[in-house]
Amino acid sequence: MSSKPDDTSNDMEDTSAPLIEHLAELRTRLIRAVGAFIVGIVLAFIVAEPILQFLVKPIETTLRSLGDPSPTLQYTSPQEYLFTLFRISMVFGFALAFPVIGYQLWRFVAPGLYRTEKNAFLPFLVASPVMFLLGASFAQFVVTPLAMQFFLGFADISSVFAGLMQRVVGGVPMDGVVVPQTSNGVTITFFGKVNESLDITLKFIIAFGLCFQLPVLLTLMGKAGLVSAQGLGDVRKYAVVAILLLAALVTPPDVVTQLILFVVVYGLYEVSIQLVKRVEKKRDQALREEGLLDDEEELEDFEDLK
Repeated sequence: MSSKPDDTSNDMEDTSAPLIEHLAELRTRLIRAVGAFIVGIVLAFIVAEPILQFLVKPIETTLRSLGDPSPTLQYTSPQEYLFTLFRISMVFGFALAFPVIGYQLWRFVAPGLYRTEKNAFLPFLVASPVMFLLGASFAQFVVTPLAMQFFLGFADISSVFAGLMQRVVGGVPMDGVVVPQTSNGVTITFFGKVNESLDITLKFIIAFGLCFQLPVLLTLMGKAGLVSAQGLGDVRKYAVVAILLLAALVTPPDVVTQLILFVVVYGLYEVSIQLVKRVEKKRDQALREEGLLDDEEELEDFEDLK
């Protein structure tokens, strides 16, 4: 009679010991990841000002092209500039620490995976930051300059229109320079704030960096059998609508930037379909070599899809 409680207590001890070990392992990995993140923040803060100059370079270039000899950004509160540098440090500190964070995640997950699962998961862990970097670079060097040209160039177009109206009503522009004016004669000039200018740049970088994760995500789902190339092709028209909505939400209200995001993301969607096809072909070939799939079953599956 007394053996049952002992057996039960032994079972509880056997199951609790691995759980405690997993929690201890998780704590160790989290501490190392957070430590790497803090070190990344400190390193990024040291060079935060040059990074800020790099991020606002599209604004500077656009203003110079519009005739401003000394482009200026301002801050209107004592702590604004410091907090702006902190934001930069947080974002780029995470980017610097991501290899360590990803490695700690891999070391925690890898013991619970089979060898084939490790071989399938590890390439995506490497591809994800690479694709994010490509998306961020595309945003910084292509999308942000176009957006700045649209927004700041719109004011320049308005100034030309205002100058033409002045000539029509008999006004003469000062020193031959056309400036936009209100009906009360107040000059409208761009004085950009540092945090707001940085905000739109970071939004572009994060948005395009995440959008470039689409091939990685769909290919990983294809390896797991959650999606198929045929299924992705069948919902292509719904994907087009979803991408259009995404472009409208994460980009400024100008057609050029939205069109660029749509073309890029839709192109990534089509690339994802081809990558999933390759994954399916390799999986079918492996099953055929093991004798688990023959040509008749594959033909039946194809007919079912049709």
